Amino acid sequence: MTLPSAAERVRSFGTSIFSEITALAIEYQAVNLGQGFPDFAGPDWVKQAAIEAISADQNQYAPAIGLPRLRNAVATTWAAQGWRTLDPQHEVTITSVPPSRFLAR
Repeated sequence: MTLPSAAERVRSFGTSIFSEITALAIEYQAVNLGQGFPDFAGPDWVKQAAIEAISADQNQYAPAIGLPRLRNAVATTWAAQGWRTLDPQHEVTITSVPPSRFLAR
């Protein structure tokens, strides 16, 4: 069995949404929020932190429930702000959904 070349296999894919948004941003002289093209250099401290993390092999996705250090910080902050005390190992999950949608004081 002969496989088609890569160009033949992807011919039907079409244009990516990123290419389409970039073309529209250029056409209408708009800010391109589709892909995140910063027009400035990143801060040196961010670049240095990235270098150190890569050098320490900290280059994997975080656990689905969040890193323990972050979960502990969230539990500590909530307790300091008058929320109930939380067990960071069993009651704190890091997510992109704001907690106010689910919890009441």
